[in-house]
Amino acid sequence: MKFWEFTKVKGTKIEIDKWLSDTMGLMNGGCVYSTLFRYTGEGPKDCEIILSMFPQENYHTLTYITFYMKDVPGSSAQASKFLSDREINILNSVSLNGISDTVIIWKLMADLSFAGEADLLLEDLEKRKAAEDPSVSFIDHITIKPAEIGRMFRSDPEYHTKEEVRRAEPRTFEHGTFDISLGYGDILKNADGRDVMLVADAESWVLSITFFKPDTHLINLLFEVPDNPGSLQQIFDLLAQRNLNLISVFSKVKICYQRMLVELVADVGQTKTTAKELRETLPKELEKLNGIFTLEELKELS
Repeated sequence: MKFWEFTKVKGTKIEIDKWLSDTMGLMNGGCVYSTLFRYTGEGPKDCEIILSMFPQENYHTLTYITFYMKDVPGSSAQASKFLSDREINILNSVSLNGISDTVIIWKLMADLSFAGEADLLLEDLEKRKAAEDPSVSFIDHITIKPAEIGRMFRSDPEYHTKEEVRRAEPRTFEHGTFDISLGYGDILKNADGRDVMLVADAESWVLSITFFKPDTHLINLLFEVPDNPGSLQQIFDLLAQRNLNLISVFSKVKICYQRMLVELVADVGQTKTTAKELRETLPKELEKLNGIFTLEELKELS
């Protein structure tokens, strides 16, 4: 699925698409925690703000718990009671009937209070299931794993790609926008009109706002290509020869085993290539590839 979008800063505010904010649990009136990072390596990224509904100091206790339950009335109530009896706090969650199945899958993020509590939880459920305890009769099984959201806040020890600049005070999310002047105005100056990329980590309920360097020039390309091995490689090789730096790739089948669409966002800021030139020359270069390749759309994002 596509969990990102490109937009621009308007004044000091960044508008977050409602579908994206709803998916990430960012709601108007909610308290948002944020951290600013600066990228120190090469590439088009300048800095990044990570938004979350949870304070960073709590990340080490956040845990993913997934319940697999019978598709009958009372299953969710039974699962939530199983956790509440153990004083485990349920945070964000999503539940849905399993596709082509008769099971309910409830994925939730919980705050476990101490190390080893997950093992005790699994052991308790196993004992109750073995004893045919009616309090867990609708629960088939559960899986538990650490959320490890803190990984997003660590720089790569080998490449030192980013460094933390500041953790701002929590702010209220209002009108579907994030105002960078509240907490980062003295750092992110003259941001109006800058290109940003919004990326959602749906599993971690975290949203990343990436600011591109001023000399970045983003374009959006849409190709229709054969749906067979090697098609993407041919497109990527062609763009690499032009020194285009790919920012995002989204491919989707149009006719299975026949045709597919490939949507790309690329940076041409470090090349002498212009969007106008690409519109004129790419179709001719596509004719030389192995198969029928067409450029359906090319537009400038910045």
